[in-house]
Amino acid sequence: MADVGTGTRSRENTRARLLDAAFDVFADVGLDAASVEAVCERAGFTRGAFYSNFESKDELFLELMTTVSDRKLSVITDRVKAIAGGHAEPGTPAEVVQGLVDASMDTRQGVLLMSEIRIRAMRDARMAAAYREWGDDMTHRVADLVEELVSSYGLRLRMPSLAFAQTMLELWEATSVSAVIAGLDDAATRDVISTRTQVFAAAVVEGFDA
Repeated sequence: MADVGTGTRSRENTRARLLDAAFDVFADVGLDAASVEAVCERAGFTRGAFYSNFESKDELFLELMTTVSDRKLSVITDRVKAIAGGHAEPGTPAEVVQGLVDASMDTRQGVLLMSEIRIRAMRDARMAAAYREWGDDMTHRVADLVEELVSSYGLRLRMPSLAFAQTMLELWEATSVSAVIAGLDDAATRDVISTRTQVFAAAVVEGFDA
């Protein structure tokens, strides 16, 4: 039993290291230019280790997309649950927005990676289907968190929570891309995203004071 557990942990560690390496390689050079060899070299593994965990670069790419987004959403979810459950100082709605922006903000590498994913999805039908499924899941999960926050503060949305979540995610995505193109640092990017999110929230959430 101990050997099985050790083998499982070793496999999980290998996959995690490959994902971390792929994050850097894909963001640096893009999916098409990145090779399995480059990912393996960055992770310190052989091609055999790669193909014992993933069938292709696309499979690795899709898992990386899910892993990165799940990590961010987990942080946001914990924050929202703590506020809704009375286990954290709620602050004003504007302060909560700032906290959620801080938790969700991508690094430059993360923005580049997601841009690569979108480009791939526009060119490849299988990737497009996976991307749409992932996007729908993300939107529904964020909508649930929005409803929980709105309820906690006694506010009311002027639009369906699903549409609110989708628009907010698109706002964050577009602003992050613009910030990378403009060469903004993390602090400046965070300020721009926070300001635009609060303006949006003030327009569609009754009782929200930006």
